[in-house]
Amino acid sequence: MNTKLTMVLRILLGLILVIFGANKFLDFMPHMEMPIKAAVLMGAMAKSGYMLKLVGATEVIVGLLLILKKWAPLALVVLAPISVNMVLFHLFLAPAGIGPAAIVTLINIILIYDSWGSYKKLFD
Repeated sequence: MNTKLTMVLRILLGLILVIFGANKFLDFMPHMEMPIKAAVLMGAMAKSGYMLKLVGATEVIVGLLLILKKWAPLALVVLAPISVNMVLFHLFLAPAGIGPAAIVTLINIILIYDSWGSYKKLFD
């Protein structure tokens, strides 16, 4: 794939993750209206005292690794279950927000495909 396009996608994904991950700590973005089931799940994760912070910290760390191009293949693998869960959350609980979740997942898939050579040894 075009290296400039890969770089743009990697940095864009990193910035998205840093911003949305930091929001889980600093709460600087307005809250979206959510259907009841989605709000209940998010409320339970917030009340747990750690779950949203864990996801937020993971997003910030993965985002920084992608921006800095440090261990990017590892960062993309760590992000994979998070991005799939974002799509599933919106697909089943809050369909209105599926667009951004799908974009994050699509960029993650594209970047994993682009760095597939880094994963070949895992499948030998």
